Order: sequence, then structure tokens, then C-alpha cells
Amino acid sequence: MAEDMILIGICTFRRPELADTLASLCDLQPCGMEVRVAVADNDDAPSARELVAGTARDHALPIDYLHAPAGNISIARNALLDHAEALGARLFIYLDDDQTARPEWLRELVTAWRADPAGAVLGPVNAAYPPQAPAWMVRARAHDNRPVIGADGRIRAGYTGNNMIDMADPAWRGLRFDPQRGRTGGEDTAWFSDFLAAGGRIAFAPLAIIDEAVPLARAKLPWLLRRRYRMGQTHASIVARGRGPAGRALAAALAAAKAVACCAMAAARAADPARRNPQLMRAALHAGATLHLAGARPVEQYGTLPGLPGSSKGNR
Repeated sequence: MAEDMILIGICTFRRPELADTLASLCDLQPCGMEVRVAVADNDDAPSARELVAGTARDHALPIDYLHAPAGNISIARNALLDHAEALGARLFIYLDDDQTARPEWLRELVTAWRADPAGAVLGPVNAAYPPQAPAWMVRARAHDNRPVIGADGRIRAGYTGNNMIDMADPAWRGLRFDPQRGRTGGEDTAWFSDFLAAGGRIAFAPLAIIDEAVPLARAKLPWLLRRRYRMGQTHASIVARGRGPAGRALAAALAAAKAVACCAMAAARAADPARRNPQLMRAALHAGATLHLAGARPVEQYGTLPGLPGSSKGNR
């Protein structure tokens, strides 16, 4: 293992904003380690190859291109993990192809890991809203991403898109993203859940900030409600592991009660959209959990799993 190497991995699917993501990595401040970049193209055809090759010619960092078809985000994520292992990288990072890094971002991630050498480190994701975004959404920071912290002060869930993992941590050994979740999303939540179940620990780097562009199509309450509903389905699928019918019924009843309580809180805040709508989003999350535990089919959002009948192509 190359103890001084970091690989930054980016999954992409027909997104021209990848050029901005790669450009932002040119200005990274030194972190005391060798840094490489790899892009995993999840399209059927190698549609991002030309963009990556053109960018790599003048980039400050070496960039590898991987073709990892097709239409299933888990395939691309696993290809990047395999590539990190093949290179012998000590640290591996996931970025999304609509995110941009600030110059101090990588240095802050590495500094946090050195100060608290956990098997994973999360950084904040700040939404960059278009001018047309509703005022309530900007005020509520509805698209920002922060870690979930339990009552014991430990981070109890993870996300990709500004996360760094220590490839030497034994809790990561053998873990890969589930292709069955590569169409529905939530593959990262399940991956981190397996890591925590294996004894892993997650740290937080509050100054390692990534900015994520919010397209106008996502700057709408219905999109946020659908996303939270899907997140609830993922959470319920993890909660249901190893539970029998009685355990699932109890978990469904609890989630349903939480959904009702969130709707009541939303009604009490009806005059203030910045306080009302986040409660509706929480209600959608708990509704997704309730219905999943009751047998509802998962929502598919990423494309087709090879060998299975299914949905239309397209990531994200």
C-alpha cells in the first residue's frame, strides 16, 4: 500500500458539469501526500472519455479514466474502489460530478484524519442555489448535507460526495456497493451501515467544504419530497435486516407515528415555508420507511441493472 497516496474518485453519467469538478481540483492546497484523480463513466458508451482526456492534458493532477457501464451507480463506485486498491492508495475520496472543491478542502480532510484517524471522514456539502430558487429553500438550506450524529455523539450514518476513507481500516475489508441498490439509490447509506456494523468509526471535518450546484429542476419541493421518501425506503431496508414480521410491523408503526407527528408540526408552521417544508420532508422520509416496511416497491432513479428487467437509463 502506498501510504502517501490519495485517490479522488468521481462517478459520472452524461454530465458536462464534470469539467467544473475537475477544474476545481487544479487549485488544491498541498496536503503532504501524492494525489491522483480517477473518473468512472457509468454510461453505456464512453461518453466522458474525450472530456476527461482533454482535461487531463493540462491538469495539475494525474487523471485516470475508467469506463464502468451501465446506468447503475454501484458499478461505477465499485470500479473506483477496485482502482484505488490496484494503485495501493491509502486514502480514497468520493466526489460527485456536480460538486466543486474549495482550495483548502483536501488539506482539511487530511488534517482531520491525522488528528482523529477514523476509518472514514465526512465533510460538509453546501448547496449552490440558482437565482430562481425559492427563498424558503435557500433559508432552510434544504439541499445541504451534514452527518447524522447520535445521542452518544458518534456519527451514525455516512454519505458519498465529500467522504474520505482509510483503505487500511479493517472494517472496510471486502465491502462493496450493492448493485441491487444501484438503481434505487441509498447504496452509500447501506455501504456505510455495513462499515459501522463491522466496527468502523466516522469523523467529521467541518472546514472541508464542498459546493454542489442545485439544478433548477431540483430546486422544487416535490423533488425534495421524492428524495426524502426514497431515503426513508433505504433506511427501512437497513432497519428491517434480520427482523421478522412482528419486528417489521413494530418498526412500520413507529415510522407511521413519526410521519403523522411531522405533518402536525408542519401544520403548526403553515405560515412559514422555511419551517413548514422541512417538516414535510421529514414526513416524507418516515412515510417512505413505513410503506417500504409494508411491502412497497423501491423507487428506481438510476437506470438498469444488467441481467434484470427494469427502468429507463439515466443516473441521478
